[in-house]
Amino acid sequence: MKRYISLALCLLVASASFSQTYTLAEYEDFALQNSKSLKVAQERVNAAEQLKKADFTQFLPSFQAVGTYTWNQKNISLLSEDALLPVGTKMADGSFGFTADQISNSWTVIDGQPVPLDADGVPFNPKTNPEKIQWKQYAYLPKSELTYDVHNVFAAGIGFTQPIFLGGKVRELYNIAKVSEEMARLQTDNRQEELIISVDQAYWTTVSLINKKKLAEKYVELLTKLEKNIQASINEGVATKGDLLNVKVKLNEANLALTRATNGVTLSKMALFRVCGLDLDGDFGLADEDITQGQAQELDPAYNRAQAIDSRFEIRELENLSKISHSQTNIAKSRFMPNILASANYLTTNPNTFNGFENKFKGMFSAGVAITIPIFHFGDRIHTLKAAQSEERIIRHRIDEAKELINLQVTQANFKVREANKKLETAQSNISAAEENLRLAELSYKEGLISVTDLLAAQTAWISANSDKIDAGIDARMCELYLRKAVGISNLKREE
Repeated sequence: MKRYISLALCLLVASASFSQTYTLAEYEDFALQNSKSLKVAQERVNAAEQLKKADFTQFLPSFQAVGTYTWNQKNISLLSEDALLPVGTKMADGSFGFTADQISNSWTVIDGQPVPLDADGVPFNPKTNPEKIQWKQYAYLPKSELTYDVHNVFAAGIGFTQPIFLGGKVRELYNIAKVSEEMARLQTDNRQEELIISVDQAYWTTVSLINKKKLAEKYVELLTKLEKNIQASINEGVATKGDLLNVKVKLNEANLALTRATNGVTLSKMALFRVCGLDLDGDFGLADEDITQGQAQELDPAYNRAQAIDSRFEIRELENLSKISHSQTNIAKSRFMPNILASANYLTTNPNTFNGFENKFKGMFSAGVAITIPIFHFGDRIHTLKAAQSEERIIRHRIDEAKELINLQVTQANFKVREANKKLETAQSNISAAEENLRLAELSYKEGLISVTDLLAAQTAWISANSDKIDAGIDARMCELYLRKAVGISNLKREE
């Protein structure tokens, strides 16, 4: 919270001032506040969070309502024409039959048993040839009474479905959603780290160029003063025009180097402002323009490697991918298991057939449980499971490989820190020697013991030593930054 309050105050001050100096932390805050890519990453986190919540709802029942209307051209009739049904008798065994007074057929006796005769006087078996029976009484079924109006059919219903057991796939899908959200947050944190590193690189590059510009200005000042002294010596007859020409050449070179340094500072500041989302033409200063020649901090290599394994984005991302692949393996296993669903519904229709056939809305409740058991599909589920298991093993191999590469990277970063510190020590020692050499050269030139060329060489050596010192100081800082990145120590975990 303090950081954002400080950032707001900085913005207010910046709007009221033509030139404002900011610290490295403030430039980092500007970048975090203005980065479009970070805003995109945060939206991805929001999307992943919503998808996780959506997947959680799969544990809960789903309610649905439905309504339909259908227009039919024709009605439905159960008869093609009016029908006559014979009136018989229910026999003792429960079957449909008749008595002799219920039919008009003549009878004869065969083997002592009465047998009916058909219209041609031929005996027949009424069970196998019931169509030859001549009934005396019929029930009349008019077609119109069995014709139903279905021109307009309405139906509506409401119900819910509750998954009881789906082989664990719902749980695994929810686990995947949770891991996906975590990965989105990790990617956001990683983008922040990369952005901070970009800001630090641009910041210290600008500091380096600013100091080299100052060094170039001092060199121009030295050569300008030397030019005036030689001109005075020429007027007194103790120096030659050749000496003056040598100094002028060096002065021209120094002015060109100063111009390049000035342009470099301008371009480097623009690069810094672009990363931070500031006005490219703004006039903002850097609080660390005077380099602090501190050495890079070295860390214990064994601790570094252990820290990196636990903290590096790559390892954490691969571990999350491993969790996802494990869930996908479990989903493949769930295809071998039964699926059990419970449901309950209320359905109403018009027309309805609950009490005859009525053109009214009537409905009923229903509830049930459905189970689906997979039996055989030519090995499809087996092959899918084996593929998922292979993907899970691939992720584990990638994790092992990443750990080996990180160990190597951390070791290299430690070596570079040591080299940078050694380079800085050497540069500090060289600059002391160069300053003493320049002082002695200036005294010797005044005494006439050395030539202008020797003095210019001493000045060049002094400039080179100071330039090396600037480079060594910046290199030490950058190597420490890269070591922290390799180890996985967050640059965002500075004091708020």
